[in-house]
Amino acid sequence: MAHLFAYGTLMCPDIIKEVTGLPLRSVKVTLYNFRRLCVKQEPYPALISNPGSTTDGVLYRDIPHSAWIRLDQFEGQLYSRERVPVLFADGTRADADTYVVQHHFQHCLEEREWDFEQFIRQGKDRFCNSYKGYDTIHR
Repeated sequence: MAHLFAYGTLMCPDIIKEVTGLPLRSVKVTLYNFRRLCVKQEPYPALISNPGSTTDGVLYRDIPHSAWIRLDQFEGQLYSRERVPVLFADGTRADADTYVVQHHFQHCLEEREWDFEQFIRQGKDRFCNSYKGYDTIHR
């Protein structure tokens, strides 16, 4: 079973549970050499490779295969799943899968960093109320 590095909406316990069907526990980690940008006209972010950048997020450990199927459906065609190294606060490292924007969709990104706290304050309710993809996730 692989670990998941989440850096956007999936950092929210209620959203990850809705998507995976599982109550997952997280630990804070950092991803190096990737940048988290806003997706144009959307409340969620995307990752791009960017040497020297850091992205804070959370690690969910030992995700079962059934949850990966649901996660892949949730993320859709904008992203590809990639294996990345993340670092814990104590300096130890783990490999995790995360969703990186596909190169041919990078034109859909703003040149502005996505902010999790701002999402919680201003975008989460809109996202949860307007996102229709939950109904299409294989259950």
